[in-house]
Amino acid sequence: MTDPEAGRPRTSGAALVSRRLRVMFWLSMTAAVSLYWWYGREQLDPGQLEVPPGFIATEFASVAGARSLAVAPDGTVYVGSRYPGLVYALRDRDGDGRAEEVDTVARGLDTPNGVALYNGALYVAEVGRILRYDSIASRRDSLPPPIVVYADLPTEELHGWRYLRFGPDGRLYVAVGAPCNICAPADSLYASILRMRPDGSEAEVYARGIRNSVGFDWNPDTGALWFSDNGRDWLGDDAPPDELNVAPGPGLHFGFPHCHGGLIPDPELANGRSCDEFTPPTVRLPAHVAALGLRFYTGTMFPESYRDRLYVAEHGSWNRSVPDGYRVIAVRVADGVAAGQEVFAEGWLRRRRAWGRPVDVAVMPDGALLVSDDLAGKVYRIAYRP
Repeated sequence: MTDPEAGRPRTSGAALVSRRLRVMFWLSMTAAVSLYWWYGREQLDPGQLEVPPGFIATEFASVAGARSLAVAPDGTVYVGSRYPGLVYALRDRDGDGRAEEVDTVARGLDTPNGVALYNGALYVAEVGRILRYDSIASRRDSLPPPIVVYADLPTEELHGWRYLRFGPDGRLYVAVGAPCNICAPADSLYASILRMRPDGSEAEVYARGIRNSVGFDWNPDTGALWFSDNGRDWLGDDAPPDELNVAPGPGLHFGFPHCHGGLIPDPELANGRSCDEFTPPTVRLPAHVAALGLRFYTGTMFPESYRDRLYVAEHGSWNRSVPDGYRVIAVRVADGVAAGQEVFAEGWLRRRRAWGRPVDVAVMPDGALLVSDDLAGKVYRIAYRP
């Protein structure tokens, strides 16, 4: 474990200037994309989201840049963000389906996208390190400085927003994206999912060949890890597919950068490798839909026909001539394998303009499904009310 007082290693002046320039570049790019989507977008009521008969979508809370979700046993929802650098705690005290209490529990962090809970502690993933806030439920109003659990993550901003979850084995899993659109990183930490003990020790690569995963969960029946992966850009509107992958154990390679979607050798970096050498996706999604957070539904509120499903947030395309994604899909799972899919919630994209972009999903103790949206700055609640 790293001494919390030690912090990060000292950085040279030139390296610090370079890092700041990179940060400014990506912030400018993000601002440009956000302005593009914001311009002329509609302001719609969550009730206008299209969900199946018997379901209703409402606003659970409004928080800037809402990203990853972690739900405590008492129903408190912790929400990560990217550029606001904030972590929030949301509480619905009266059970009316809306959070009356919206608190900021951590500030000034470096892209704290990932949040996870374990033994009463809140874990937060920055770009280059993982932090732990102990006894979070009883110390939300006066948090002490966090403990640095792991400080050896790469620090590149591109694909540097980490996703964080604890697996059924009690290990902490964290996604490390490739620092590029397409490249062959020399460091084996890139393009992988790592796992480690809760104190940061025994870190190892669990799965590799993963361009950029921003969501994973474990099948409650088989214990296998399912994760999303975003395909590379600039191969056209319809290639390569985004992926849902399954890793029943450690050591598998899912193809990046040599093969995409289990079918398409990379035109630059195939290097004579065959797609047959790698583990193919279990579900091929449309290109550029940007599948991010996902959850197996474990509640009892939804009717039987909507249980035993994997709910996946599609953030939406940014470099496709006709936008696609901007929805939540439901993947039917039977005997540990995907058996079909359909759209569960949509309406964030209207007349080719986005007014929201789904990021993550989570199941509440009462069985409702939460969906975060980092463009509108909302967390929605989808409940079944026959």
